[in-house]
Amino acid sequence: MTNIFKHIAIIMDGNGRWAQKRGLPRLQGHRQGVETLRNILEESGDLGIEFLTVYAFSTENWNRPSLEVQGLMSLLKIYLKNELKTLHKKGVCVRFIGERDKLAPDVMKLITQAEELTKDNKVLTFIVACSYGARQEIVQAVKEIAQEVLADKLNVDQITPETISSHLYTKDFPDPDLLIRTSGEQRTSNFLLWQSSYSELYFTPTLWPDFSREEFRNIVQEVQGRERRHGLISEQVKGL
Repeated sequence: MTNIFKHIAIIMDGNGRWAQKRGLPRLQGHRQGVETLRNILEESGDLGIEFLTVYAFSTENWNRPSLEVQGLMSLLKIYLKNELKTLHKKGVCVRFIGERDKLAPDVMKLITQAEELTKDNKVLTFIVACSYGARQEIVQAVKEIAQEVLADKLNVDQITPETISSHLYTKDFPDPDLLIRTSGEQRTSNFLLWQSSYSELYFTPTLWPDFSREEFRNIVQEVQGRERRHGLISEQVKGL
């Protein structure tokens, strides 16, 4: 399949509900979700996608019950320990975005190791949004820009959308072409608000642990058929 998408972002939603439907602890749904992530990463590589961003843990998730938060952080550590060598062997570059200062030292150590080991890999860039919130990201960017103005490094009239983009966590990556959310919820929940301004959106009722490689591939194929105009009219797009 010819792929026009460089970057796909996914809100991996529905782990808890998947577990509850089966009478299982919520954390079991997150464990099953890790298996789904492994499959989607493989499919992304097969499709030729260059960047895959997943919403792993939001700033709001810190407000969940402490046992669930601890369990999620433990799963993250287990994932990095078990999968890093395989990801590196397959040419995957691992990057994390979010408020790192809120993460425990042992988690940060594993994240740093993963980024350092895989920094030169080129097959696929796997971006994990952890302790991430888009509003907080934009606020931080505005603060940095304000400091540059105060220091006479930047004139207010020089501030452009590109200026803001260059101060976001994602400054090294292209904006996502497609944003997928599983579980039937139809909102973006403080995820890549600036970057997804012109992204195609796709909401599937499938809970994340049940999200298959086949459904992922079918979504990509379907959305490729949409006309992406970016504010232009059809005739202009066809003339490009």
